[in-house]
Amino acid sequence: MFSKEIRRKKIRARIRSRVSGTAQKPRLSVFRSNKYIYAQLIDDVNGKTLVSTSSRALTEKVNKVDSSVEVGKTLAQKALASGITEVVFDRGGYLYHGRVKALADGAREGGLKF
Repeated sequence: MFSKEIRRKKIRARIRSRVSGTAQKPRLSVFRSNKYIYAQLIDDVNGKTLVSTSSRALTEKVNKVDSSVEVGKTLAQKALASGITEVVFDRGGYLYHGRVKALADGAREGGLKF
């Protein structure tokens, strides 16, 4: 049996073996559900989440790609307020396309560098 979920977990493990975040350059981790998208900045050295946000926090009703852009911008604003300017992107086993790409573009628009 070879499902999409097993495939994504294998890809995610391969990515995580190479990508790690520090306090100065945290890991921008993305999780995509069918309805929402979540993003957080993680310091893997100390095992702490520094900043997090999701599309559940948004008040206006827009489509999923537009809400992903807004989540990226919101995350960037919170990160800059915390003094974080650079991150390492962790797509979490998802293809860099659609909502994941939109979130990354929104974070770049907001001022994060990766």
